[in-house]
Amino acid sequence: MSLYHKVQNLKFTETHLMIEIDGEHKKYKFEEISKTLSEATDTEKMIYEISPSGYGIHWPLIDEDISIDGLLGIVHQPELEKIRV
Repeated sequence: MSLYHKVQNLKFTETHLMIEIDGEHKKYKFEEISKTLSEATDTEKMIYEISPSGYGIHWPLIDEDISIDGLLGIVHQPELEKIRV
């Protein structure tokens, strides 16, 4: 399995998620990325799983998922199908 993103060093304040993505330190307000995370307890925030490929983060106690591309603002467009005339 190839690594999509290197995700590490998650830390939490009362209002922010701090995370290292591909060697860069990022900081996000919970209220801007997830209402569920902004309302979660400290314990619920601390129990998470980073996908092996680094594609996303899952919080099992609150059933919340965040994609790393979404945090980075990367938008994927589906390829248009070629139509034969």
